[in-house]
Amino acid sequence: MTVITRTEPEKVTRLREGVAARGLKHFVGGEWVDALGGETFETLSPIDGSVIARVARGDAADVDRAARAAKEAFPAWRDLKGTERKKILHRVADLIEARADEIAHLETLDTGQAIRFMKSAAARGAENFRFFADRAPEARDGLTLPTEGFLNYTTRTPIGPVGVITPWNTPFMLSTWKIAPALAAGCTVVHKPAEWSPVTATLLAEIMHEAGVPAGVVNLVHGYGETAGRALTEHPDIHAIAFVGETTTGSHIMRQGADTLKRVHFELGGKNPVVVFADADLEKALDAVVFMIYSLNGERCTSSSRLLVEDAIYDEFTARVAERARSIRVGDPFDPATEVGPLVHPRHTQKVASYFDLARQEGATVAAGGEVIEGNFVTPTLFTGARGDMRVSQEEIFGPVLTAIPFTGDAEALSLANGVRYGLAAYLWTNDLTRAHTFAGGLEAGMVWVNSENVRHLPTPFGGVKNSGIGRDGGDWSFDFYMETKNVAISLGTHKTARLGVGQAQPAKDAADRKLAE
Repeated sequence: MTVITRTEPEKVTRLREGVAARGLKHFVGGEWVDALGGETFETLSPIDGSVIARVARGDAADVDRAARAAKEAFPAWRDLKGTERKKILHRVADLIEARADEIAHLETLDTGQAIRFMKSAAARGAENFRFFADRAPEARDGLTLPTEGFLNYTTRTPIGPVGVITPWNTPFMLSTWKIAPALAAGCTVVHKPAEWSPVTATLLAEIMHEAGVPAGVVNLVHGYGETAGRALTEHPDIHAIAFVGETTTGSHIMRQGADTLKRVHFELGGKNPVVVFADADLEKALDAVVFMIYSLNGERCTSSSRLLVEDAIYDEFTARVAERARSIRVGDPFDPATEVGPLVHPRHTQKVASYFDLARQEGATVAAGGEVIEGNFVTPTLFTGARGDMRVSQEEIFGPVLTAIPFTGDAEALSLANGVRYGLAAYLWTNDLTRAHTFAGGLEAGMVWVNSENVRHLPTPFGGVKNSGIGRDGGDWSFDFYMETKNVAISLGTHKTARLGVGQAQPAKDAADRKLAE
């Protein structure tokens, strides 16, 4: 169902006016500053194309200023007790919760995401900070690894200043997901948010500053990827880059960081399968399938954008998905009843819409949707009768668009599921216990949910394989990226050291000497 109205709530108008009056500046060394070159760009609301604010347009000079601030602040933040970092990060979480309504409404204004989903963005952001705050005191803990003659132990130390580059989909939550563990580990940060959705990055910087994060520990530089982003990935004082975004951009970042041997963590694209067998609970599967592609406007890295259905139930199941898709309420994202709002940017809308004709050309059927209503508003779409080799089955569309493919048997289902270059997430619906374990083990994906949609548990690893990324977030896996592991070997005085330069060679007396002699 399509109901597009634009009745901006009064609170949003007030927030918009406040943001426009201040503008979106860089935050460097604890101060709000303009771009050194004085340049700005406009950020537009995807709802109606109106200007939200002018944004400082950073370049290499601005990134250098921020990187130097992060480098200067690093020793003190590194050496601060973990218990003190914990207190500060909990204050960040408290302030996020206090400003949750503001965050939700500005996120909707800037991204077009329905307010019903953005109301949880602040809660999840606060949860991210609390989770890693509680782990800050133990971040440096390692292992005891004794062996004959030695006591070995490991410890972890923060890697140094890091760059965090975040995307335009749910930007506030994803920024906290990257920045919180970096700060808990003892790293300092230069944050470059996506140019299409920069508003809530400013709120997060304000909150962290108010919570007592010291000057220079977190720095914010706005700008375009090809200038500010590239300068960050190439800067010699930045030791690692955490990036969430598109796969091609990730490969560029890897090349750009090669000369300075940057450590990289990538959460990249996905073409995630949801596999539905005939023996599944089809009511629950239907709910999960519809939710995981059409919520958040389909602009979600873990969306299940390929629906693989056992042929015995394919026609009936896809007919029900189509019916649900046609009933989804598309409209004003500030309306609590809205389920799908506008896509984030006209350029992205054009990209998503280009697949409608392509699907028809490839021989698929547009069973629901397939239209741009107006502006950036797109109808929830279902392609049926698709094959695994079609572009609509292979390429990440990143919108409310689902491609449904039939299969016969487990082997074909697994082949289809794995037959893309991506491997972020996968979803499996079956009541056969043996199949559940066997099939999940064969899936080429970093994360698999069986009989469930994406339900995150923060201590578990999050990340993909193949072209979907490098590394894992969550729990101690985040610290593995933001910290270096050091081994210390303490001799217990019982081992013998080979002697050189003492005259006539002595016969080998023990295993160590014999090995050396060999």
